[in-house]
Amino acid sequence: MSTLRPADLAREHGISTQAVRNYEQDGCIPPAARTPTGYRIYTEAHAAALRTYLALIPAYGHSAAGQIMTALHNNKLDTALTAIDHGHNQLLRDRETLATVRSAIDHLTTESAPGRPVADSARTIGELAHRLRVTPATLRKWEDAGILTPARDPATGYRIFDATDLRDAELTHLLRRGGYPLAHISTVVHQIRTAGGTAALAASMTDWQAKLTARGLAMLTASTHLSTYLPLLNRGESRQEF
Repeated sequence: MSTLRPADLAREHGISTQAVRNYEQDGCIPPAARTPTGYRIYTEAHAAALRTYLALIPAYGHSAAGQIMTALHNNKLDTALTAIDHGHNQLLRDRETLATVRSAIDHLTTESAPGRPVADSARTIGELAHRLRVTPATLRKWEDAGILTPARDPATGYRIFDATDLRDAELTHLLRRGGYPLAHISTVVHQIRTAGGTAALAASMTDWQAKLTARGLAMLTASTHLSTYLPLLNRGESRQEF
């Protein structure tokens, strides 16, 4: 079995040898064997692990990528696959939300005076937070930024979110995952409400569509690296003794 130095792994990806050691310490690549003098010795399995981890980051994010690799190295394949499933589910949800927002935009730009939604679509702050998988505090922050404008129940004073609020919240959630600041999102939501000046809105949707496409392609690349790495991991090719 051929052996590699930390510098060999680092050079391939343009990173430092310290980064390679950090990834090993964090469980993103398997522990290296050591020479009698204490030097780390890596194998092609370690190189494959590093390629896999770095490919997982643009596909699933740093946190999930680390979770997937550490689960694999702790013999928890189903845990790793579940994290991957969550990533695909989130991508699908983002695509569906984007389609919903575009549909709403089409409706608002063709209707000069869209009516308020029916009352049976109303939701409490807790129900809306559960639907979006965020905290009520997050929704209140969006309200403070002028993004959400819920009505108040006259009897209890509680916030009531109708279908328009739900649309705006879904859009906000989508754009926040795309990295947009609240000030920008507030402008976009206002444009949807007024059904005018859609240039910034169209640019945001086009940019987010490109990000979704890039993430989907990154998932395919990550899957290729995973399929290469798993047989090496299962054969224990990262655990050669020296």
